[in-house]
Amino acid sequence: MRGPKIPAMPDTSYYKHHVFFCLNERTNGESCCAHQGAQAAFDLCKSRVKSLGLNGPGGVRVNKAGCLDRCAAGPVLVVYPQATWYSFVDEQDIQEIIDSHLVKGQVVERLLVPPNVGR
Repeated sequence: MRGPKIPAMPDTSYYKHHVFFCLNERTNGESCCAHQGAQAAFDLCKSRVKSLGLNGPGGVRVNKAGCLDRCAAGPVLVVYPQATWYSFVDEQDIQEIIDSHLVKGQVVERLLVPPNVGR
């Protein structure tokens, strides 16, 4: 007996951009995004996206994530549906990602995580 068909993917995503920040914290001494300012960056991004009126369906959603397994590049965030991976070091980097990628749709090349960088 066959189950119901899985519906086709819609042409558009519920959100234009869905941003996930790795906020994983390791207690064994290994490097992790939580020890590199990821929570403050998440808070800034979420607040700024909201203040710009970008949040909500058809706009931008900013979420917390556990380990995204890209620790060697940390701290990291990923923007979907484009699957664009960024590393950041300070508030200016987050502002640039918001202004360039989330507002203008332009990738911030200098902050991209190389595809071969993992854990």
